[in-house]
Amino acid sequence: MITPDIFSLVAIVCIATPFAISLGATPLSIRISRRTGAIDVPKDDRRMHKRPIPRLGGIAIFISFFICTLILRALIVGGHIYDHNAAGMPDKLTAVLVSGTLVFVLGIIDDLKNIRAFVKLLGQIGCAAVAFALGIHIPAVTLFGWQFTDGSTGDTFVSFVVTIVWLVAITNMINLIDGLDGLAAGVAGIAALAIAYTAYINGYNTAAFAMAILAGAALGFLPFNFHPAKVFMGDCGAMFLGFAIASVSIISPAKGATIVAIIAPVLVLGVPVFDVAFAMVRRRLRGQSVFTPDKGHLHHQLTRIGIGQRRSALMLYGISGIMGIAAIVFSRSFYLEAIGLFLIAVIFIIVLIWGWDKKD
Repeated sequence: MITPDIFSLVAIVCIATPFAISLGATPLSIRISRRTGAIDVPKDDRRMHKRPIPRLGGIAIFISFFICTLILRALIVGGHIYDHNAAGMPDKLTAVLVSGTLVFVLGIIDDLKNIRAFVKLLGQIGCAAVAFALGIHIPAVTLFGWQFTDGSTGDTFVSFVVTIVWLVAITNMINLIDGLDGLAAGVAGIAALAIAYTAYINGYNTAAFAMAILAGAALGFLPFNFHPAKVFMGDCGAMFLGFAIASVSIISPAKGATIVAIIAPVLVLGVPVFDVAFAMVRRRLRGQSVFTPDKGHLHHQLTRIGIGQRRSALMLYGISGIMGIAAIVFSRSFYLEAIGLFLIAVIFIIVLIWGWDKKD
């Protein structure tokens, strides 16, 4: 078993290395954006920026994660990193990289060609199906003693549906909150760190190190993306981050990791979960498609009441941090404490958006 001291050292390396690669590769992504014409021009009042911004910054995040995960896989295969739950982990890391690359390519196409939302959704489902075929799946869902499926042959279809919904939902949650400078990168980084620690304390070192790598890649991009942003991550970055979080969180054996695989990411991603749910209800009440863009997202509400982009992002980072702690506590079976933290975070979100156009 990896001791806490060794884990801390390896985790620092897993964060620092992709951080440095992402930081160094982001200027390259800016040049690629300009050469390919992938520039986000503010054409409507829904956009928060006022000047054209390069939008292929996700290239840096992807390169960083891909390189470092390949190294992690090689170290596991070579026996240099021990994980008593490592059976099949190299193959699952390969599956994450293959399916994640497909999602990244889909995002690149969208950034360059602006494909229709429905077509993009079909593409995401296809990428998720590839991930499932390669071994990224949720074979069992057990919560509070209730078993949803036992992973038997008869439950393959159920497992497929649950896995596809999970991967596509988390992918779009990160993508939809990418409307404020630094928000998606920061929230994804915080989420990845919290899930990494949750995975470690539950004995899943491979997932923990992979999540640490993802956190480093996202945070390395943040200095260029925080307000005032010099580059956006684009759909290639936001979709890849969401898909990577969703897929890495379920690569560990499901027998004892269901809480880690399902509940923890939902708690950590409380901000985008709430934002997406609220957006879907809001649009349906207006008689619009759930895919219709608008300015009703949480970050739009914050800036509308006079809170600048920097403070809005920092406030949402704080709420995400509370959600992350709730996930860690929940994974240790302190359910009431976790629910308490979750409710505190939800109250903060409600206070921030409720009555934003009213005076006290």
